[in-house]
Amino acid sequence: MNSESRDYTDDQMLRRKAEEQLKLKQKKSDPILESDATKLLHELQVHQIELEMQNEELQRANETAETALRKYTLLYDFAPAGFFTLHSNGTICDLNFTAAEMLRDKRISLVNNDIRLYLTEDSKTEFNAFFKKVYSEKRKETCKLILGNEEGPYCQVYVEGIVTGEEQKCLLSVVDTSGFN
Repeated sequence: MNSESRDYTDDQMLRRKAEEQLKLKQKKSDPILESDATKLLHELQVHQIELEMQNEELQRANETAETALRKYTLLYDFAPAGFFTLHSNGTICDLNFTAAEMLRDKRISLVNNDIRLYLTEDSKTEFNAFFKKVYSEKRKETCKLILGNEEGPYCQVYVEGIVTGEEQKCLLSVVDTSGFN
């Protein structure tokens, strides 16, 4: 084993050799001029300020988005009308709290259930005709139904529905008209 390879086992010798090699590499490469370093520092500082400005703008946009989300969540979830989003087969994709209250069940329990489970037999026939027409006519349609099941009283509702664009989901607005008789 030569002395050169033994030198690399000693930490201090390894560092000294690395520093010597770095000096040799620096001598071979072009030295960075002070003016180039100043220009580079300036560019980095400008870029840092640009990033800080972009970060501030993103934070403002995030605050605006959060405010809009709170507003529309409040508007959707606590509206006096029931809102449903249905798949083309009649299963519930989404609904607001008022809609869940009309069906006398918890919101989470109703998702992925067929809405027909919550209609009287006569209303199922009416709903099927309405639902078919909503999808075939591609415009807003209306009907009157009776919601309810064995567990609770029935309520009469006025329904407006329309099919969304690409997703082909049906949006329903449902208003309880039981108190108007």
